[in-house]
Amino acid sequence: MTVIKIDGFGPPNRLVARSESVPRPGPGQVLVRVHAAGVNRPDVAQRQGVYPPPPGATEIPGLEIAGEVVEIGPDATRYRVGDRVASLVVGGGYAQYCVADEGSTLPVPEGLDMALAATLPETLFTVWHNVFERAGLKAGETLLVHGGSSGIGTTAIMMATALGATVIATAGSAEKCAACTSLGASTAINYRETDFVEAVMAATGGRGADVILDMVGGDYLNRNVAAAAVEGRIAQIAFLEGAEPTIALFPLLRKRVTLTGSLLRSRPPQDKAAMARAIESQAWPHVASGAIRPVIDSRFALEDAAAAHARMESGDHIGKIVLTTDALD
Repeated sequence: MTVIKIDGFGPPNRLVARSESVPRPGPGQVLVRVHAAGVNRPDVAQRQGVYPPPPGATEIPGLEIAGEVVEIGPDATRYRVGDRVASLVVGGGYAQYCVADEGSTLPVPEGLDMALAATLPETLFTVWHNVFERAGLKAGETLLVHGGSSGIGTTAIMMATALGATVIATAGSAEKCAACTSLGASTAINYRETDFVEAVMAATGGRGADVILDMVGGDYLNRNVAAAAVEGRIAQIAFLEGAEPTIALFPLLRKRVTLTGSLLRSRPPQDKAAMARAIESQAWPHVASGAIRPVIDSRFALEDAAAAHARMESGDHIGKIVLTTDALD
């Protein structure tokens, strides 16, 4: 099979196509003929050498796939050969075949394009666990999403809206702000032109956001506390602008703000399986109905993974970037 390997850490051109043997599924796993794989920021970080795979995991990048089950491992009982599935994987997605844990695999809804399905696992798992499980967003509350036009951001807007929350999003251009409102955000803030703390307070009548989903880090931490409501919750999922901010504790204490965060890739299979079942129950019906419908910025052939990474690093994309194989239907 064709796979994409990292030929030394560095720029996108370090991603190269190679030929490797097709893997075999182990206990509780299925082998998937990959039709499409999502491209995510952790893939870029892995290529740059700052986000290594967990011990024992493949070094082939790629954390989410969609395709057709072609082999069933021992003790795997839910799926059959020929089933269309989407899966969160610990790595190996940039390949024509990928092994997936059955527990973190979901059935692709009827009529959903495989490329669209491939963009869902990483973002849905991340948003569901951090926004709804850890930060406890409820219907009727307000969610502030930073990077609203990103893959994570677009998914968060649609999921929170579908589940009854009001969404405020930040983005870096008028075009990206328009994309956020088209997906359901009630307010979109161009952070290059407007102070998002003032804008959030204005949009909420001075109350602030109940939950904030942040991937920026750095000096956004104190500003997020300022934009949070009393008893607000901040879910930190990345730190593009710095991992070691200084925080003013008194505002955090005065508002009784909770700061939480998590890494998904290194979580044990049983944790991801529990998330998958919750997602299948609470969010997957909205995928099937079309209320949550991924936004695809661009599609690249598997062999053009370097160009896909360059597109992501440009920051110009709106929604998800996808790699497709010759199996794409």
